[in-house]
Amino acid sequence: MGISERLAALTTLSSSLEYLHQRKQLESGGLNDWEIMRESPESKNPALRKLTDIVSGRRTTVALHAARAAVSAGLLLPGNSRWRGAGNLFLSGTTGLLQARHRYGTDGSDQVATLVQSATGLARLSRTPQTQDALLWYVAMQATLSYGVSGWVKLVGDKWRTGEALPGVMRTRTYGSESAYRLTQKHPRTAKYVQHGVLALECLFPLVYLARGRLTRPVLAAAGSFHVTNAFVMGLGRFMTAFTSMHPMVAYTTAPISHPAVAGRDDRAVKAAGILLAAGIALSAALAAQRRSVVLEGWPTSRTVTTRHGNELQYETGGRDDADTPVLVFCAGLSSTSEHFAWITEQFAYDSDHAVVAYARSGYAGSRRHSTGPYELGESVDDLEDLVRQVVPENRKVILVGHSLGGELIRRVSPRLADRIAALVYLDPAHPAELQRSQRQSVGAKDLRETIAHATRYLTLGTGVVMSRPEWVDKLPSRYRDKVFAQYTDARLWKAAKREWAAVEEDFRSFDGDIDPITAPGLVIAAQQTVDQDPDQLLLYNELVQAHRGPGQGGLKVVEDADHDSLLTDARFAHKAAALMADFLTAVSGDADADGATHPTAQAGAEQ
Repeated sequence: MGISERLAALTTLSSSLEYLHQRKQLESGGLNDWEIMRESPESKNPALRKLTDIVSGRRTTVALHAARAAVSAGLLLPGNSRWRGAGNLFLSGTTGLLQARHRYGTDGSDQVATLVQSATGLARLSRTPQTQDALLWYVAMQATLSYGVSGWVKLVGDKWRTGEALPGVMRTRTYGSESAYRLTQKHPRTAKYVQHGVLALECLFPLVYLARGRLTRPVLAAAGSFHVTNAFVMGLGRFMTAFTSMHPMVAYTTAPISHPAVAGRDDRAVKAAGILLAAGIALSAALAAQRRSVVLEGWPTSRTVTTRHGNELQYETGGRDDADTPVLVFCAGLSSTSEHFAWITEQFAYDSDHAVVAYARSGYAGSRRHSTGPYELGESVDDLEDLVRQVVPENRKVILVGHSLGGELIRRVSPRLADRIAALVYLDPAHPAELQRSQRQSVGAKDLRETIAHATRYLTLGTGVVMSRPEWVDKLPSRYRDKVFAQYTDARLWKAAKREWAAVEEDFRSFDGDIDPITAPGLVIAAQQTVDQDPDQLLLYNELVQAHRGPGQGGLKVVEDADHDSLLTDARFAHKAAALMADFLTAVSGDADADGATHPTAQAGAEQ
């Protein structure tokens, strides 16, 4: 405990001295200006905000850091009194208190130091050796998880396996080193060996508990050397003292019980952790099964159709059954649910004469993919065509509405349903040339592929129980939220998205030429942030508008302040999009009525 608390104290001492040295950043306009920082996610809780408001004045903050520096220095002195426990708890408590105050400057080293100081503080104040051993085991297990999980997460990414990660980090301004980067370029094989060595160290760190302690010294020496190197090369000085402050706990718990230094050690914490882990796994499996059942059952009004590929598509209908008005069919984007359209579909279902149909592509929600062949986008286009022909009566026209990838799917199916389509509405749609003509989209494609792959792997392992609920979910209508979140924590959605995105990349990167003309009226509704951040996307949208060459074109409309997802999930923007759609459909209906009134007269004149 003495070694650990002193190393953690060094971390806190250097942290507070840095803040005192840069105290000008606490002033108005600084990086840690409280008038700005109080709006950070850490301060959204009203109770927490009131508490941090008390300590966030410039003088109070400076005084706290001065006190932290003094206590940290005191903990570096010799001694084993219980007062050292109070000092450790003061440091960990003030770190948490100042977390929201310092949005910039806090990092993993502060979290590790807080963990160690909380454990050693409680252990110092405890009067029972059993409680002290339990706390030391807690830190040791946290250390093992920190290294092991970090290594396996790196192993999943391509860059660490291929050797691109180290040169990439060395090229950054924040953590990079020009001389180190040059060495990686001069000796690429050695750089690759170094990366693989780090991976091996982190992934295999839990093995330190094997061989009755004989692996402890070499493993901890390697880990310590890794942090020392990072301190000098990457400037991560506090990491050097923070992470090594956990090493004494690891050494203590890996020593065989027969060793004199650990005689009488209480190891019941390991059994307790095992029981809790087993209970957690069981709970995770039960929750995953419950969420899967919610996903598959759909809504009380859900129905299914079977397509030519044998796929079962789950869909919902709503609105008025007026044979004189077209049916709106909604096609969602990649890794999106049909419920994403809730604000729009509800508005049309309750406040218009249109009927609506929203469906889930195969693999999403309760829709099942039974096709055994390799997936191509054409399969989803076939499924959409079959859905329309089976669900919408032959005497009814349809208006296809697609968001993101769904926009491209409705464009591709439109020639097949030319006699049925009244109009097409694109909501921030994909374009088959975007990966070739938009640098932003091309670069982002790889990141998206990795994100989907990671989500698929982790959720397949049952980690949905710890998945945080995205903010956009709680912006949907209340009755849709739980079901949408259940879908997002289900690996099926991400497996379907992974399959689709692989096909999208192959298809879009091989696209050559212009998109085919479309005779049906079309409206493109773009999110402002999409076109502002990527001017190439605006050009692609205009190209899509120009492809619609028939009468009654809606052109391109932009919803201010909306981004790609909030265009649907935020009520403000979704209602604006719905209003634009309604105006467009009214115009289309007027043109259709005009055509219906004109043609018979012209025919009569010809007959006369």
